[in-house]
Amino acid sequence: MTATTVEAARPEFSLGYRRWMFTLLVAVYACSFLDRVIVNTIGPAIIEDLGLSDFEFGLLGGAAFALFYAAFGLPIAWLAERFSRVNIIAVCIALWSAMTALSGLAPNYAQLLIYRMGVGIGEGGCSPAAHSLLSDHYPASKRASALALYSLGVPLGAMLGAIGGGWLAQTFDWRTAFIALGLPGLVLALLVRLTLREPARGRQEADPAAALAKAPPLRAVLARLLMSRSFPSLCAGFVLTNLTASAVNAFAPTYLVRAFHLGLAETGLLYGLVYGVSGVIGMLIGGFGADAAGKHDARWYAWAPAIGSLISMPVYVLAFTQASAVATAVLFFVGGVMTSFYFAPTMAVVHNLVEPRMRATAAAVMFLLINIFGQGVGPTFMGAVSDFIGKQMLAPGTAFSLCPAGADAPGFVATACAEPSAVGLRWSILAMTVFCLLGAVFFFRAARFIRQDLARR
Repeated sequence: MTATTVEAARPEFSLGYRRWMFTLLVAVYACSFLDRVIVNTIGPAIIEDLGLSDFEFGLLGGAAFALFYAAFGLPIAWLAERFSRVNIIAVCIALWSAMTALSGLAPNYAQLLIYRMGVGIGEGGCSPAAHSLLSDHYPASKRASALALYSLGVPLGAMLGAIGGGWLAQTFDWRTAFIALGLPGLVLALLVRLTLREPARGRQEADPAAALAKAPPLRAVLARLLMSRSFPSLCAGFVLTNLTASAVNAFAPTYLVRAFHLGLAETGLLYGLVYGVSGVIGMLIGGFGADAAGKHDARWYAWAPAIGSLISMPVYVLAFTQASAVATAVLFFVGGVMTSFYFAPTMAVVHNLVEPRMRATAAAVMFLLINIFGQGVGPTFMGAVSDFIGKQMLAPGTAFSLCPAGADAPGFVATACAEPSAVGLRWSILAMTVFCLLGAVFFFRAARFIRQDLARR
């Protein structure tokens, strides 16, 4: 064994430090989703105040965020393969937190759109670097579990953002919600910069010497991924399932307001608890379940997401055709558990298919795909479909631009618009569930090749 191998294999950090690192990274990820989901929760108030259509709101929470997330994700991942991942994460947190707080000061839709683009840039650089950092602390057999725990930041952040954002928007206004929930991220940025340390790359590999190679260019990472027959199908399943999840989650709070006339605080509490708890359960089952079953058969890394995506489609259809908010919430909870299976197992396979200095870039590729097609296309397309259906159902002479005012609108407007706007949104949500079914098909196809691909690695 060479000196380099011995040094890479030697424990670098105490158990206490590793626990602190993990807790802080989960808090960072929660902060990123808090700042992302707050738009969905306070959406009805933004729509009313700025007079937006569902399509315009879909752009705000979808394409404006996702395109800049995707555009900057790969360049920042390139930096993460070569420079300090800790520093990159700290800078990204500070950027997206500042942009979230500034969103509360936006005087019009155009400036709010620009600030949401800034949030996308910051968040686009964080997760690839964090994934790479975590992979140097955990071996291949435990990466799905580690990524599942890290990914708990998604439901936890969503829950805090929904509950806190809804209460702040109803008690004060939507601008206060942005400012109050954006500023704490600056403290997290400081903690990351001052307390986290950069681990040796490849220290958890069977051959740590592989990490000594220079970071390869993007084309080499893509070539490595495409060598595996399972990767294209995994990508398709990953993107299609995320397409449904992103679109449904973006408009679920607005649907609750329109269909059941809930207030913002009540909507935020219901949506936050359902999304948060279901996400925690689904992430843990998906990640830990795939690692446990994967020890006996690696195909479970694709079967687990496939089963979750397959079951979620009929559950979502039932959820958004119920006559009560409670029934909708219960079924939405079950659907949330199922759709959360896919993330950790898929990302673990991607990390295990590439070398240590490829992982930030490989993660960035996956985040680019789900943000362009899932976060970007999903809510925007759903908003356009909702607008189209709602317009067809309006009473003659009613101005559709008044309809987003929802339950807080004057009586005559609420009466004319409540049913068309709710039904339009319901049908657009139901249309998006088809993509979950397609996602399951591709995950099942990936399972045919995954054992051979991981064995070659």
